[in-house]
Amino acid sequence: MTRLFSLATVAVALAVAAPAAARAYSFVQIASGLHNPVYVTSAPGDPATLYVVEQPGTIEIVRGGAVTGMFIDLRDRVKFDGELGLLSLAFDPGYAQNHLFYVDYTDQNDDTHVVQFNSANGVGVPSSARELLFVKQPYPNHKGGQLQFDAQGYLYVGLGDGGTDPAGGDISTGDPQNHAQNLGSPLGKLLRIEPGRPGATWQTVGLGLRNPWRFSFDRQTGDLWIGDVGAGRYEEIDFRPKAKIGTLANYGWSRFEGGVLYNPAVALARAGALVTPVWTYSHNGPVCAVVGGYVYRGSNVPAARGRYFFGDYCAGTIWTFKVGPKGRASAFPVPLGTVPDLSSFGQDANGELYAVSLDGGLYALR
Repeated sequence: MTRLFSLATVAVALAVAAPAAARAYSFVQIASGLHNPVYVTSAPGDPATLYVVEQPGTIEIVRGGAVTGMFIDLRDRVKFDGELGLLSLAFDPGYAQNHLFYVDYTDQNDDTHVVQFNSANGVGVPSSARELLFVKQPYPNHKGGQLQFDAQGYLYVGLGDGGTDPAGGDISTGDPQNHAQNLGSPLGKLLRIEPGRPGATWQTVGLGLRNPWRFSFDRQTGDLWIGDVGAGRYEEIDFRPKAKIGTLANYGWSRFEGGVLYNPAVALARAGALVTPVWTYSHNGPVCAVVGGYVYRGSNVPAARGRYFFGDYCAGTIWTFKVGPKGRASAFPVPLGTVPDLSSFGQDANGELYAVSLDGGLYALR
């Protein structure tokens, strides 16, 4: 059952009785001076080296809290404006041997590319580009852009519904071209591919998404978590168990927003099981856009293990809840404080959790 709640109400309740364990850790700034960072990760087997994706088109290498070099510079092919830019990075599971990595970015025409690159001597080689996906975009917003590998070696990309025309007046008329419920369009979808298999093609495993800005796989269970950015009323977190990830799921947009009817004129596609959110929150207060996170499986903060972390871009607040059966929250989310202009979470090869701010800060769960 979807839970709808007011952040203001929950914050008051939790201020009275927040669990002691939740007060034992927080996100601590460990680096600064980055330029519009929107993602952070590490390569397999090398948790000490962090790679921070900067929206203008660069990826910085961070070690010991300091920027030590640039991994790759793609500014000549990336358009940085609003929701456009270099949006994500994923290292191939066999990176230590094959030196392959993947990025998602928008080009000078606002269109989306998923591109494979090679690295040499510890840095990316721009001339090694091999395009895996090109998606024509109708408007300059709702790009999604997350890339993630699952434990089976599939590469996933989340694509927003293509947005709405900012010059068109009322942008609350979500998905005006009905991409999300149209299986003939890649927009509003979760796609996956086996990039190392000759002849592999993209498979649609999710539709009905508005803007799945950030999603993740639980490194222990393999379950999928999606933070899907809402329109004018609700933000939502969706869950898909590992056993069902390969079968088509319909997350409901734009007939539903946050599990509540949004546009009754939109018919659900006759394909895929309808999946309702495991958690939603309403636009009461300064919130505006959910930033999906991770289930913590690291070792540095034992009290946080098995808890899902997420936040909101406008409020900057980070919340966490203990994951219960079938992805349900076992209790109301606990607020952990704020990261101003929170843009993304990320994890390293050991499962330690990080967050980045568009203000240029890199934070670690401690």
